[in-house]
Amino acid sequence: MLAIIPARGGSKGIPGKNIKQLCGKPLIVYTIEAAVAAKFVDRIILSTDDPEIAKIASKYDIEIPFMRPAHLAQDDSLAIDNYIYTLDQLNTKNSNHYDEFIVLQPTSPFRTASDIDNAILLFHGKKADSVISVHEASHPPVWAKKIDPAGALKDYFNIINIDNKNRQELEKAYIPNGSIFILKLSFLKNFYSYYSDNTYAFIMSSERSIDIDTPLDFEFAEFLLSRSMQKKVNRKFEINTGKLIG
Repeated sequence: MLAIIPARGGSKGIPGKNIKQLCGKPLIVYTIEAAVAAKFVDRIILSTDDPEIAKIASKYDIEIPFMRPAHLAQDDSLAIDNYIYTLDQLNTKNSNHYDEFIVLQPTSPFRTASDIDNAILLFHGKKADSVISVHEASHPPVWAKKIDPAGALKDYFNIINIDNKNRQELEKAYIPNGSIFILKLSFLKNFYSYYSDNTYAFIMSSERSIDIDTPLDFEFAEFLLSRSMQKKVNRKFEINTGKLIG
């Protein structure tokens, strides 16, 4: 399957976010490495408007057949328009005609090659219009509140008889985590949406669902990766010496 990694420049919340060093590697490299390791991904395309991102990504097993035009790399540009543009360009320039593709955003460094492969298997097994990765919401959405102009707290949703229910009594809710989108160009063009009655959820753990959008997200990702790396070092030491680490 074709994989697209969208990585525009100009991040406001974290300047240079997509290539910012995360535990010794540019953030985007985690996604590139997962895509390269996935069994069912046979071509990886970078979609970027930024020469510096392209320079760093070009060191890896990834293609940059063209740069993204500026009008598709603005803060208010819609990702769906970029996906349609990218597939149309590829189909124009190549003998292959791509319809199915997977989008892997570089802000999800904990997504694994197994996640990618299993999501593709789900997509094909269900003959889906799309597959979207999600994680379980930590709190029921019906608990959400809003604040009116006077500062009073009001229910966000007009639902009755929920105030006295425990979380366990309410139906589970899931939130798209931005990690994996498997889509069809034909569906996007016909319905201009990611979702249909034939859209399926690929469920990921909350830890692997971290989407880096703010400096705090980045710090948390650094903490988790550092902890994971230290555990591997400790485990290697245990194996080599026969000693246990407390």
